[in-house]
Amino acid sequence: MIVVTDDKGISKIKESLSSSSASFKRISLYGKTVFLTWGDEIKAPQNAISVKGDGAPVLSTRSWKSDNTVVEVGGVPIGSNDVVIAAGPCAVESEEQFREVARGVARNGSAILRGGAFKPRTSPYSFQGLGVEGIRIMHDVSEELGVPIVTEIMDAETLRECRDMIDMVQIGSRNAQNFTLLQKVGRSGKPVLLKNGMGNTVNEWLNSSEYLLSEGNENVVLCYRGVKSFENSVRFSFDAGSLTRVKRLSHLPLAADPSHPAGDSDLVESIALAAVAAGADMLEIEVHPDPPSAKSDSAQQLTLEQFRITSERIQRLASALGRGVWKP
Repeated sequence: MIVVTDDKGISKIKESLSSSSASFKRISLYGKTVFLTWGDEIKAPQNAISVKGDGAPVLSTRSWKSDNTVVEVGGVPIGSNDVVIAAGPCAVESEEQFREVARGVARNGSAILRGGAFKPRTSPYSFQGLGVEGIRIMHDVSEELGVPIVTEIMDAETLRECRDMIDMVQIGSRNAQNFTLLQKVGRSGKPVLLKNGMGNTVNEWLNSSEYLLSEGNENVVLCYRGVKSFENSVRFSFDAGSLTRVKRLSHLPLAADPSHPAGDSDLVESIALAAVAAGADMLEIEVHPDPPSAKSDSAQQLTLEQFRITSERIQRLASALGRGVWKP
């Protein structure tokens, strides 16, 4: 059972808990007190929001928080009227490579730097990333340019070791339902970019965000990267309707990753523009100084010049929709 209340209702909930055998956890979320209970049902005070745990997401939905949540990452607001662009290479391959890309994308509209230090690949023989050294490279370049970073971590040990070097923790599609990891990342309080699992429904995706929110982490951004389907003309099917639906269901900021569903650099711009039209608050785009030589996902990464053109078109579309693209 989930009970959301104000300060006046806390004492009444405590009374109900003391007279029952229910187990509970108390968290503070978006200025409200939330009691999560298991076992016996408790009596919720009048005017409190109470929901029985029937498997439907609650904390991520507008049923108890109608206004949009804004998540700040290194001073960059995600979820405001402006679209935020995060760009960088699929994988950090060297300090020189990341610095070149970072400077180029920051000059052309990217407010956040993205890059992969750990690359969970289908084949164990593919390039797996530079690991912690890759995060150190990203951190050093971030400090140099004054631009925050987002990168994926794979386990709690890396989170502990690299916590202070990462501005936003990415949970990739393969870990979208790694609930133990989600809970530990939730407890860290770090901003989180949560991708949908490649076979997840919207309900399953939102429930993954509940694992983060139920640990008291208010800084969650959902990121849609498409799903696997029977269609094979693109790498993953990108359903813009799902984006619109999630915007109506959830108060959380919504990002989109156009690179992975495209699988082809020629398609990235169109998918990015479709995401903005569908209401995305943020875009995560892969860029490489020489895509053919990239050690991972070479086909879908934009050149720096392609990114410049795409960024300009994103700005024009955002302006036509009464929005902007966030700049420092």
